[in-house]
Amino acid sequence: MPIYDLDAIDCNILETLQKDARISNVELAEKVNLSPSPCLRRVRRLEAEGTIRSYATLLDPAEVGLPVSVFVQVSLERQVDGALENFEREIVTRPEVMECYLMTGDSDYLLRVVAPDLESFQRFLLEHLTRIAGVASIKSSIALKQVSYRTALPLAHLGAVS
Repeated sequence: MPIYDLDAIDCNILETLQKDARISNVELAEKVNLSPSPCLRRVRRLEAEGTIRSYATLLDPAEVGLPVSVFVQVSLERQVDGALENFEREIVTRPEVMECYLMTGDSDYLLRVVAPDLESFQRFLLEHLTRIAGVASIKSSIALKQVSYRTALPLAHLGAVS
């Protein structure tokens, strides 16, 4: 759905749901100044069009035993379609890889990996990442402290958000 199809009410719905995805439709309708039926229709449309991809529960990594967060830069031997596809096919199967981006610049991919400890991360590197065909180099940076983390996208650029 093109961004220009979002009106002020759609934007308010999205802002509200990003803050609290468990809000009831009645409460959501009240917050965005709609009656419940039209509000629900808009939410269903936003879901059907893919603007709302899914709903999630965010966990505290440390509370579930995953306090180590590592950013990994991966360079491939050659950046050709087959090598890229192979790497991506392999990496999406790894549950410890939380994010993976194809990059410009010094490396081909940037990964965010979580682990219970450095030994587990080392095992991931040696038993999985280094064994993916075509990987030429790996550089890891261990996060010492999370300073900022957001899941809500800023919507002010749409011009309809208050």
